[in-house]
Amino acid sequence: MGSVLGLRYAQTHPGVVTELVLTAVATGSNPEVTLMTKGLGRLFPEAFARFVALVPEDERDGNLPAAYNRLLESPDPAVRERAARAWTDWETAVASAPPRSVPRYEDPVFRMGFARTVTHYWGNDHFLGEGNDEGVVLRDAHLLADIPGTLVQGGLDPGNLLGIVWRLHHAWPGSELLLVDEAGHNAAAPGVTDLLVAATDKYAGR
Repeated sequence: MGSVLGLRYAQTHPGVVTELVLTAVATGSNPEVTLMTKGLGRLFPEAFARFVALVPEDERDGNLPAAYNRLLESPDPAVRERAARAWTDWETAVASAPPRSVPRYEDPVFRMGFARTVTHYWGNDHFLGEGNDEGVVLRDAHLLADIPGTLVQGGLDPGNLLGIVWRLHHAWPGSELLLVDEAGHNAAAPGVTDLLVAATDKYAGR
């Protein structure tokens, strides 16, 4: 979501953004959310069965992030905690590259805040408005034309299955795309951090 917010801010306020350095790139389109919450269920069926088991049966074919957000807003603290744990268990299950364990998810305060934030945005079309079934950020990529940017992406990031980062790169004339083959959706993965630091150093020297 950080890349979504950064991209949309730059599109709406291009005069105050000098450059962008992004990793684990996403654009917040509805197809991306569907992939991450339903589509990957075909690749991880056992984990997906556990993920949807917490959702009321009549809501399982609908907006899963919104359904989870309602559970996370329950007045019952036990329901909230089970939902936060189930959400982060799914996030961990679909990680396509090490490390599969995420220590921060073991902190109940972080886990709750993370799950509530993600489901709030994902369950509401990222608040991007009409057109997000096709992708508002991708649609408006031309607004970034005067802003240079570096996209550092793990080759094993599951979000790549829709080709979003490649489509963004080709629609954004001032961007460069750097791939780290063995990394997933992880800014701290070997190779990713080095490229991020190099990009920020490059822009700092301009």
